[in-house]
Amino acid sequence: MLLIVGTVRLPAHNLEAARPIMQRMAEASRAEDGCAQYSYAEDLFDPGLIHVKEMWVDQHALDRHFATAHLAEWRAAWPDLGIGERDLRVYDVGEPRST
Repeated sequence: MLLIVGTVRLPAHNLEAARPIMQRMAEASRAEDGCAQYSYAEDLFDPGLIHVKEMWVDQHALDRHFATAHLAEWRAAWPDLGIGERDLRVYDVGEPRST
């Protein structure tokens, strides 16, 4: 299992314009074979900071995701939305456990 966590930043005044594009991205990604989870969350204390969490069953599924039209659409929107700062990390993880 691959876990991707991190953040993207955009000017807070662009959040309204970003939401529909981000929603399309999340919904299309969630429908992909091999996507176990895909979510964005606005930081409560830092306007314009978006937390990203994705889970993919394997590298093959993630590679297919990178080739999708919805990811290309999302990336094409970054300049207009002012997205420049991105900090995303991929982790290999085992089976989940309760805390």
